[in-house]
Amino acid sequence: MKAVVPDAQPRKGRGDNEVFGEGENRDLLPPGVKGCRLSMIEGKGEDSPMHWRHKDLLDLDTLTVAEIETILQTAGAMKEVLIRPLEKLPALRGKSVALMFYENSTRTRSSFENAAKILGAQVTNFAVAQSSVNKGESLLDTARTLQAMKIDLVVIRHAASGAAEFLAKHLEAGVINGGDGQHAHPTQALLDCFTLKEHLGGFRGKKIVIVGDILHSRVARSNVIALTKLGAEVMLAGPPTLLPAEMKALGVQTTYDLESALPGADAVMALRLQLERQRSGLLPSLREYSRLYMLTTERLARTGKKTFVLHPGPLNRGVEIASELADSACSLIEEQVTNGVAVRMALINLMLGGAGYALDQECTPA
Repeated sequence: MKAVVPDAQPRKGRGDNEVFGEGENRDLLPPGVKGCRLSMIEGKGEDSPMHWRHKDLLDLDTLTVAEIETILQTAGAMKEVLIRPLEKLPALRGKSVALMFYENSTRTRSSFENAAKILGAQVTNFAVAQSSVNKGESLLDTARTLQAMKIDLVVIRHAASGAAEFLAKHLEAGVINGGDGQHAHPTQALLDCFTLKEHLGGFRGKKIVIVGDILHSRVARSNVIALTKLGAEVMLAGPPTLLPAEMKALGVQTTYDLESALPGADAVMALRLQLERQRSGLLPSLREYSRLYMLTTERLARTGKKTFVLHPGPLNRGVEIASELADSACSLIEEQVTNGVAVRMALINLMLGGAGYALDQECTPA
């Protein structure tokens, strides 16, 4: 069996059946491995399912179902690459990726950084707190600086909704939205869908419940778009002050009663509750929220079937989800972190036109 990584465009300069461990590739092998054989897979033009047509990824509403499935399929191949002894692939050697995080982030930034480095790209981290941004530089000025540096791909996280779209309009480089305000977080939704697909097999006829602060959640919005496109039935649950009625326009059901939403659910996703919501008067108390909306083992039993639990992280244990449930066998939270790297590898590879490879099942021991 081979892991096939789809290719967005043909890549020149490397032959088929290349062996890692020979010549310039020797440094890509970990200790104890002599060589791994690669067979290059090339796309066949714009009609090929491996061709990628988007310069940017700002949200998931612009993607077709087939394109979402392409990302998920590619992520499956990338995950196989991750579990092999190879630490890097030369697919994006010579490409540059800039990470611009205007909000604090550990998981997302580290996931993108690892994904790009494993693919062989050069990664530049912009330390926003120490950058010219704090000296008054505008986002447009920053865009012009990136353009002058000939960056190939920019990942941006920003507190302002629309920041990623603004940057994309002023850059020739591709832009990936790593989360903008309350608008969208497309790569989180893609990794959630990938994680669910691995365990559910598909989405048709599956019921997914999302519970928590829907009003302020870019994760919820992007997941609703992706899951409904893929055919899942989505139900949103949360307090009246945090569950806007207009979400129904996206083709989902809403309820203020979590326990009525749970029967028949195949998966339940708890959203992170920012603790300042209680201080701003949107919640009477955290104790009241946890009493009505915290996921527990007893509450999950109301689904009447085997149900998986997800959370985008970081967790507020004892508020959004009970510790024993977060650490249980039905929790996919740690898998979400691993799958985040695979999904972002797939997306970066597709957007930068990296080479596709089939890796032999076995690597030769040293």
